[in-house]
Amino acid sequence: MAAGFVRGLAGFGLSVVLVPVLQLAIEPAAAVLVGIVSLFLIGLTDIGRIRRDADKSVMPLTAIALLCMPLGLWALVALPVDWARILIALVSLGAFVLVVVPLGKVTLSRRPALMVSGFATGFFGGFAGMPGPGMAPFYLRGKLEPKAARASMMAIFVIVTPLSALFFITLGVGSWREAALALALFPFVLIGDWFGHRAFGRVTAMQWQVATASVLGAAALGALAKLL
Repeated sequence: MAAGFVRGLAGFGLSVVLVPVLQLAIEPAAAVLVGIVSLFLIGLTDIGRIRRDADKSVMPLTAIALLCMPLGLWALVALPVDWARILIALVSLGAFVLVVVPLGKVTLSRRPALMVSGFATGFFGGFAGMPGPGMAPFYLRGKLEPKAARASMMAIFVIVTPLSALFFITLGVGSWREAALALALFPFVLIGDWFGHRAFGRVTAMQWQVATASVLGAAALGALAKLL
């Protein structure tokens, strides 16, 4: 429910909350697959919002992400389990840092920023089941309205997650048990998502950005604390 609320409010963050905690109880690869399936299921509930509000940057960013996703999945399978757990937690922390730390005079034009974001979205999507940390800095630091930024991230999840799950299945990572667990969790994710959508409609753009960054920070610190 907490992960669903974060996703409904921010437009991303379900896996950022869910996977670092879940992978302390089951294998990291299995936790990532549960997160991917959960992202796809909740994304299906927002098709109308996505079609109405998403930005045109969605398609090129998604194309780059899909090309880079196998690299992240290879890293997840190749690394020892303990290292994978540590790095998954660090992905959450890195997303928080990229969103809240000022970049000063170091800035990228839109096209290079989109390419870097696409690579990070695909790699983190394959490695940690978290496309969000890769795309969040691009959309949260951009000039889009919160409504458009949020819908754009939701759109990328809907496209990337089923193909990511297919990569997992093709390589023999995970089984029907992970999909069954995601289905069992889905009603609670959906309830949290509903409350998140309601909260989004009542906050200003600044409040939305602060809330999103705060959630990323809390999730990252919580995952690292439990891991250590």
